[in-house]
Amino acid sequence: MKTFKTLYPTQPADRRSAFAVSSTATGCAILLLAAASAVQAQTGDQPAAAAANPMEEVVVTGIRAAIQNAISVKKKSDSIVEAISAEDIGKLPDTSIAESIARLPGLAAQRTNGRATAISVRGFSPDFSTALLNGREQVSTGDSRFVEFDQYPSELLGGVTVYKTPDGGLIGQGLSATINMTTVRPLDLHHRAAAVNYRKEQLGKGLSTPAGDGSRVNLYYADQFADHTLGLAVGYARLKESTGTTQDFSDWGVATNVTDPNNPTGPGLRAPGGFNDFARKSDNKRDAVMATVQYKPNDDFTSTLDYFYTKFDITKLTQGVQVPLIYGQSYAPTQLTAATVSGGVANSGTISNFKGISRNDSEPVHDKVTSIGWNNAFRFNDSWTGMADLATSKATRRSAGLETTAGLVGNCNTTPAACGSISWTGFDGNNIGGATYTATPNLSDAMVMKLTDVEGWGGNIVAGASTTPQAGYSKIVGTEDKLNAYRFSAKHDLGQGLPFNSVDFGINYSDRSKTRGYIEGRMLVGPASSPFAAVDVPGASVATSAHTGLSYLAWNPDGSVGPIYTVDSKLQKDIANKNWKVTEKIITAYGKLNIDSTMGGKPVRGNLGLQVLRTEQSSTAYSVDGSPCPGDVCTLGTTTKGAKYYDFLPSLNLVMDLGSNQALRFGLARQMARPILNDMRASLNFNVSTQGPNQELNGSAGQPELKPYRAEALDLSYEKYFSNNKGYVSAAVFYKDLKTYIIKGISGFDYAPYVIPGVTPLPQPGGSTVGSILRPTNGSGGKIQGMELAASVPFSIMSDALEGFGIQASYSLTSSSVKFPVSAFATQNINLIEIPLPGLSKKVSQLTLYFERWGFSARAGQRYRSEFIGDITDQFGDSSLVLVRGERITDVQAGYEFKSGPMKGLSLLFQGNNIKNTPYEEYGNNIKTVVYGKTYLFGVNYRL
Repeated sequence: MKTFKTLYPTQPADRRSAFAVSSTATGCAILLLAAASAVQAQTGDQPAAAAANPMEEVVVTGIRAAIQNAISVKKKSDSIVEAISAEDIGKLPDTSIAESIARLPGLAAQRTNGRATAISVRGFSPDFSTALLNGREQVSTGDSRFVEFDQYPSELLGGVTVYKTPDGGLIGQGLSATINMTTVRPLDLHHRAAAVNYRKEQLGKGLSTPAGDGSRVNLYYADQFADHTLGLAVGYARLKESTGTTQDFSDWGVATNVTDPNNPTGPGLRAPGGFNDFARKSDNKRDAVMATVQYKPNDDFTSTLDYFYTKFDITKLTQGVQVPLIYGQSYAPTQLTAATVSGGVANSGTISNFKGISRNDSEPVHDKVTSIGWNNAFRFNDSWTGMADLATSKATRRSAGLETTAGLVGNCNTTPAACGSISWTGFDGNNIGGATYTATPNLSDAMVMKLTDVEGWGGNIVAGASTTPQAGYSKIVGTEDKLNAYRFSAKHDLGQGLPFNSVDFGINYSDRSKTRGYIEGRMLVGPASSPFAAVDVPGASVATSAHTGLSYLAWNPDGSVGPIYTVDSKLQKDIANKNWKVTEKIITAYGKLNIDSTMGGKPVRGNLGLQVLRTEQSSTAYSVDGSPCPGDVCTLGTTTKGAKYYDFLPSLNLVMDLGSNQALRFGLARQMARPILNDMRASLNFNVSTQGPNQELNGSAGQPELKPYRAEALDLSYEKYFSNNKGYVSAAVFYKDLKTYIIKGISGFDYAPYVIPGVTPLPQPGGSTVGSILRPTNGSGGKIQGMELAASVPFSIMSDALEGFGIQASYSLTSSSVKFPVSAFATQNINLIEIPLPGLSKKVSQLTLYFERWGFSARAGQRYRSEFIGDITDQFGDSSLVLVRGERITDVQAGYEFKSGPMKGLSLLFQGNNIKNTPYEEYGNNIKTVVYGKTYLFGVNYRL
């Protein structure tokens, strides 16, 4: 098992209609029309000349060319797909490919740090889809399987195809979709191509804090040599930015049944429970390189070598106040000493025994992704071809977070002056962030606010001072994900007169391993041998929290370990459980018959396929009991478990040509998605629980024997194309019957193999080793069903006067149900409740209006997703489900390209992203609101 030391050699509810068009989008559309009229007037007799010469050839580039290329991919595919294509070499319009993908029908993005990262397809969480680069499966930097798409600069990609139905030859397919990103093949170009793009950014506009700034630059070159037998494409992209200060407010819930000081025997009051009010900013730098070399000496052999590398460094700084009110105090319980009451709500009040915290955290994150593939295609004769593909992919993440706390020094139980008080006004009983707060003493008073163990987290807080004053906390986290794959295949043409025109068959072997390591430790002020109780906050400034108006001491703790802090490393058993390694070895044998026939007198094409997969999976991790660890250093052993199993995945895709550029598509398949890697860990921990009706052993664990999610899927789609593939409309329905699903269930469990006699605590009386365990298990699943409508319509099909205008729109309506067990102990009844699938937004839509003609281009777009259950990584490094409110993201773009003269090839571009400043919001028991602000970009592009 790869350990920490190996990873670290040295330690340092939106209820509006989903299709509502905002006033911004409408205004942009009017501006587009006005701009077109103005341009037409300024260009003199250009429209008249076009009318006089109806045979004039219109060369379509930019936005319209990209749309037509994507439509062509969709029309020609035997599967049901969605596609995007670059406007030009190195010119997909978005910061990352995630934002481009999120505009496709049935797809939605989840934002992290203000940027689209993870992609949900057809209501499934990101883990249910698989990401490919040039047909090769990619690994991930996070704890799970899903790829964070913001690692992939849009400028280096030529397009993306999202396969909503699989076929027998699609390796690494997901249950919801397979997302294949592609780079340009230089021998597919007819001439040399080069591009240089530069964009200047302003981030976090529209907030009360200063905006951030940044830049993006990319270089791209593709050429052909040796009589077009050797091709080279290389690209480089850099993103460098300092974000604006985003506003992050999260409450800890409304406290109920709080004693009214004016009426102690009366009914309890509603009062604020506590909150965090943080300001976050980060410095981001992403460098990415791609290269493709193609060699095709003749029509019988092509060799292609692909290389992709990205390095993403993010340094986050979080500053603000942590305010325990009714909830969160570790010392003497808080008391409401005065209140103004209305309708059972303490609209204003004062709390005693208050110890507020000025919190300053830094977290550098360093991600690296490398992908290399070598493909060799052979033609043996007129009927036989073959292919050999070798690939490797590696992703690593390293982060080292420092959490520092400043507050009043001392123990309220022994020194009452160590605590202060806090008052509020304007609390309505629900919106904690809507009230105004005043702390005494002020949380920005450097005379009393010190770097210290504010709430006694070091222990022994009731009896007296902390045994180990914990003035902060350190977390070092690392993941490493590696995958090697080898694929060999052949294709045989069967000739004419048969319902199948060819057969594909082959074998793929993949070997994947993922390791996660965690190191945690207390941060002490001064030396570890004799730490100080408190020290001054160095170089602190006074800042004010955005939501609640409380001031605090702000400083940057980077570089403070050594000069100020000593890290007291610890290896407690809950920390040990965060360390694991998972391996998978998968052999996939496949065959696919390609269909070319007729049905009812209509031409039919498609494929009939089968994949047979043999999986061998295992995990190595720690198994621990609840016995104490002297000095926080546990002696731990490891355990290794796993499973072997087979899967059979048949698939059928049919495309019937209905005539008049109409097609009816039918898909039937068995689909699967492999378990989340964190769920497959071999970790186990347990202890004696006293919260149930009886004492019992109670624990949690991963499950290395987990089998995949499996579903029977049915798809039906109607498509109408028009105007030489310049536009289309489509309507689709789909249904997935989840035969197996993975749920975190509670069941009885015998801990006898893990009990250490005389050491492991056992329940009394009886000392039984049988208890309950919470772990992921395979169960019968549920269902997901939905419909999708999409259209891409150039207005020129209605009138020549509207040449250059167009619209793209899509709408998805999806429903699902999965049964989850709800219980805390095995001795209690386990109830099943139905909830939507995590990641599912019932409604997803996008609307884009565009114009492009005479060198001018403009577009205004809005994408929407309704509320959903998000899967996030919490502060403890574990996966948590949260309710995320629906959101609308509105973007605009305008540009001009010089078509002739000495500046030919030069273009100017303006973009505005999230121009309505839509926040990210979590709700439910706790509420979290993050306001990122708007982003504006101005760019200069040049291409040969």
